[in-house]
Amino acid sequence: MHIRQRQASPLDLYLRLVSVRIRGQMQYRASFLLEAFTTAIASGVSFLTIALVLQKFTGIGGWSLGEVALLYGIVETAFGVMDMLFGGFDPSNFGAQVRLGSFDQMLLRPVNITLQVFASEFILRRLGRIFQGGVVFVIALYLLDIQWTAVKLIFVPIVFLSQIAFFGGLFIIGAAITFWTVESIEVVNIFTYGGTEMMSYPMHIYQDWMRYIFTYIIPAIFLNYYPALYLLGKPDPFHMPVIAPFLAPAAGFGILAAALVFWRFGVQHYQSTGT
Repeated sequence: MHIRQRQASPLDLYLRLVSVRIRGQMQYRASFLLEAFTTAIASGVSFLTIALVLQKFTGIGGWSLGEVALLYGIVETAFGVMDMLFGGFDPSNFGAQVRLGSFDQMLLRPVNITLQVFASEFILRRLGRIFQGGVVFVIALYLLDIQWTAVKLIFVPIVFLSQIAFFGGLFIIGAAITFWTVESIEVVNIFTYGGTEMMSYPMHIYQDWMRYIFTYIIPAIFLNYYPALYLLGKPDPFHMPVIAPFLAPAAGFGILAAALVFWRFGVQHYQSTGT
């Protein structure tokens, strides 16, 4: 009698691969704790600088310290989670894998290539940035008098997940570009790491040309600024349609879906560097 073995699901494979990464990092717990702590401190100093400036000038663009902290806390936490989950697609690291032939080795394994890259980097020290962003978010809630409703309570985690999908999609696009460029290109960092800085402030303080890019080309404005307007009950200075605050899922998961299509196209047309 033949016993059929249950084939491992993609989720099972991912969890197994990630568990190997975690066990490897936890072998040096002192180093892990120190790195997570220094990451949190570095991010905390960055926000403390912003807070001191805002306190001196009593806000920016009509937004108080608490309101800016809300923007900062959400985007920092979301980016930290994304950086931990999508670290394998970080263009600055993935380009080295393509150049050194590590990606070729992945292609030879009988495991989905996207799943392999997705689980190739799971960096626990990102917990420092996640913790720091979460603390700022909690402080923002303490400083603000948000009129909470059931819709707003459901809305916040949706926005959070949408931002993770958005930045993850940008990482995947940057990684796919390296199939042709081999080395990562700095313009991708403008939209990822630079995007977190930009989204930490109210969008109406930026010049029109920049705001148009991050509205109609890269829809970042719908992922943090408009959700914050809705949560805070602030008027829309751009007079966008009333649905604008609720476009975060379409913007975030839309970018991720487009990125995966582009990634598959890149994998299908990938040519080894020969190393």
